[in-house]
Amino acid sequence: MTEPRRGRPRTPLLSRDSIVAATLQVIDAEGVASVGMRSVARALGVDAKSLYNHVDGKDGLLDAVAEHLLGGLVLPEPTGDARRDLRAIAQAFRARALAHPGAAPLVLTRQLSSLEGLAPVDAVLAVLLAAGAGAEEAVHLLRMLLAALIGTLLREVSAAPTFGGDDGARREALQASGLRAVARTAPHLAEFDREAEFEYTVDLAVTAVLDRIAR
Repeated sequence: MTEPRRGRPRTPLLSRDSIVAATLQVIDAEGVASVGMRSVARALGVDAKSLYNHVDGKDGLLDAVAEHLLGGLVLPEPTGDARRDLRAIAQAFRARALAHPGAAPLVLTRQLSSLEGLAPVDAVLAVLLAAGAGAEEAVHLLRMLLAALIGTLLREVSAAPTFGGDDGARREALQASGLRAVARTAPHLAEFDREAEFEYTVDLAVTAVLDRIAR
């Protein structure tokens, strides 16, 4: 019988997938700010230098995670109804961004030129072009839609709502502010329904886009 080899433990096999999984582990536990070659290497039990064979430093780690999350985005089949299709794409994007809330800012803010990064862009542009927008206008409308979508999702995952998200004490403080408009709207300012806010933002943005195309 062959004796088992003794010595140092075998270094785990590295791959881009295992590195992405370890990076997500770090993000879920400690946040995006904690991501670095050393923290990810520590999660994998390897030397940080070995990661450079698969990713190009910290930016490479962050891009890899963003590409992984976007790569899992299931884009809806187009129906030919521009409003329905744009809403469905927004909902799919939100679902993927919220799969790992700590990593959502990467999905929402990293500039990616890979297939994963361009697929949602292509889907939105296809709907806008089919609805009658010219090429240049479609790009302007795409950017407006993305700004609205990214803004509301970033607020949902990483920022406090504007004056909302609290109980009666917050409402009372707003009513006693001495600011006429704030006091009048205090019951609504003191509440924040993430789902309702997302739906309202998407509906408003899509309506504005389709009205613009129809001019």
